[in-house]
Amino acid sequence: MSGDRIIPGRAVFLLARIALGGVLVYAAYTKLVQPWQLFAMSIQAYQLLPEWGVTLLARTLPGTELLLGVLLVIGWPMRIVATAASALLAGFFAIMLRSYLNGQAGIDCGCFGVGEALSAKTLLRDGALLGVSLGVTLAAFWQTRRTSEAVESVNAPTPGAAGEAAK
Repeated sequence: MSGDRIIPGRAVFLLARIALGGVLVYAAYTKLVQPWQLFAMSIQAYQLLPEWGVTLLARTLPGTELLLGVLLVIGWPMRIVATAASALLAGFFAIMLRSYLNGQAGIDCGCFGVGEALSAKTLLRDGALLGVSLGVTLAAFWQTRRTSEAVESVNAPTPGAAGEAAK
């Protein structure tokens, strides 16, 4: 009955994966229920992209967040999705940190729709989300590796099997 027990590490991985997916789905939802132009204003406040880039990002980022969130919740394909989510959150965090350190604290964060100012609190929250995401990514690679090793050990010939097959 060892297959029936829940391994604590796997439970933590599952909870972190579902929580991260839920956060991404919620972030997408808050942007999708508003006109895309409002989110575009949040992006423009960072002063990093030309107008066409702001428009493209405002129209595509919520869908990307939604897709990544749903795929994290259902757990497929974990290595790719977890890596993409970590890359996305690392990009968000880097841009937010750059803006904060350049004196742009108080601009609209854009994290969960419109209306939240960039602050030390949003940096701490997004840094924590990035940490969880990196943990989920590492666990996804570790879990896949452990599964591959287990399959290889099951499929490996036993020491006496080669001699018996020759008889």
